Amino acid sequence: MARPEKVRLGEILVQQKLLTEEQLGLALAEQKRSGRKLGRVFIENGYVTEEQIAGALARQLNVPYLNLKFFNVNPEIVRLLPETQARRFRALVLEDRRGALLVGMSDPTDLFAYDEIVRIVKQPIELAVVNETEVLGVIDRIYRRTEDISDLARELEQDLGDASVDFGALAAANANLEEAPIVKLLQSVFDDASQVRASDIHIEPQEGRLQIRFRIDGVLHLQTEADIKIAPSLALRLKLMSDLDISEKRLPQDGRFAVRVKNQRIDVRISTMPTQYGESVVMRLLSQSNTQLRLDAIGMPKTILEKFRAIVQRPNGLVLVTGPTGSGKTTTLYCALAELNSVEKKLITVEDPVEYRLPGINQVQVNDKIELSFARVLRSALRQDPDIVLVGEMRDQETAQIGLRAAMTGHLVLSTLHTNDAASTPLRLMDMGVPRYMVGSSLQAVLAQRLVRVICESCTTPYELTPTEHEWLRMELHDKVDKARYFHGKGCSHCNGMGYRGRTGVYELLEMTRDVVDAANDPDPSHFLKTAAAQMAGDTLRRHAVALVIQGRTTVAEAMRISNQTED
Repeated sequence: MARPEKVRLGEILVQQKLLTEEQLGLALAEQKRSGRKLGRVFIENGYVTEEQIAGALARQLNVPYLNLKFFNVNPEIVRLLPETQARRFRALVLEDRRGALLVGMSDPTDLFAYDEIVRIVKQPIELAVVNETEVLGVIDRIYRRTEDISDLARELEQDLGDASVDFGALAAANANLEEAPIVKLLQSVFDDASQVRASDIHIEPQEGRLQIRFRIDGVLHLQTEADIKIAPSLALRLKLMSDLDISEKRLPQDGRFAVRVKNQRIDVRISTMPTQYGESVVMRLLSQSNTQLRLDAIGMPKTILEKFRAIVQRPNGLVLVTGPTGSGKTTTLYCALAELNSVEKKLITVEDPVEYRLPGINQVQVNDKIELSFARVLRSALRQDPDIVLVGEMRDQETAQIGLRAAMTGHLVLSTLHTNDAASTPLRLMDMGVPRYMVGSSLQAVLAQRLVRVICESCTTPYELTPTEHEWLRMELHDKVDKARYFHGKGCSHCNGMGYRGRTGVYELLEMTRDVVDAANDPDPSHFLKTAAAQMAGDTLRRHAVALVIQGRTTVAEAMRISNQTED
């Protein structure tokens, strides 16, 4: 392909009637004032979308427009262009066409970038227009830090040598030792975890080796393995970063710290635990930059969303969110808090630990070391004249009773509990020793939830049910099971071959209506469970999961996994 001619983006958009002359003038003035790229000004002002700009450039230059979301890139081909240049020019090598390379650029009119790419790859190139946001997403996935992490781990191992020098302590003692291998190693681990959207980092000493794993969409993946002797240095450095006791290696410890990855702040919750071969370290990553705390953004069905919003707007009562660890309970509660937060209301949270930091809310972290327990903080919080109180977890009878009494005396109390489903939650409170009358008079609703993995939209393909899956779906869909189409992800570069990318919530809501409250006061638990099931009218976790299967958003295997959890 011949070298492209320089064109004016604004003129192209005006010619193709995607932009008015007035909008172009305003954007040019803003560009001159701010120094931002003109295309970015168009997008941020809402004049056009990235897709419209890419399509307009493709038509003007007579080159194809490629949607990278549905393009299965080859990592080896992409890496023909170094990461630095790929990010700088917003460009990707997509195909080797035997004699020329297909290169996707978000701005194919950048003649300097074109010349530099030809010089680097040393081959003729053919251009395609791609979306800038999608380019950056592919770069984050392809240019992983796996090799860097392995190299830095070996470098740290060499620095430690055979002597018993603790490099973590050495680096900590010198604040200027930012180039130390251990510092670079940890930074690379956090960078890589951020790029693949990991929620947790596991650093685990095993016999003769140290393994580092990432949890992505609820599933653990091995990142790298290194020599076991660097494990104490990593654990010590992380303890220093989170102000833990570096001399204590026999007892578990919990802490937190913050890191910056690509100009984003990430709060890190750290837990250390002594194991047979050393201290195991697990870190939960909580991004504070891209947190969208909105109830309508977490996958809640419209019918449940409307009911739940109405319930949390009530002036008093207890609202519980239930599910196993890692099912998104805290995120749901924070979404509710974000919508309730206003200058007219005083909100207090009692948590262990504080996961999200919200402006305008008084957040208290429990500290058992100084006997600052849930119950103690909750008693004090109620003397602070709150309107809404969030209790991180109903862990014991005392906390549950204080929370229910607060709900009876004019406060809205939000909390979590570990139960399998919504219907069993009131019975669980009674098993904890909470009086039956208190549950009936204070509990407003129970929201049970799980998380299911979403099929990768870049590689979704039709799927034929196995006999077991067919029979399982027949129990829910009956004769309609053969009329629906089913899908799964075959695996691609966008989802690291997993077939899934991201997760969404599955929900059921039990509202404590008069009939349900009367049944709760009945000593026969089976009567209550029947009444609760009738109140939910079949709108259960299982039914919501099946609905996601019919919509083509998740697989039958994921729906069955959720169902098995609740049935157990």
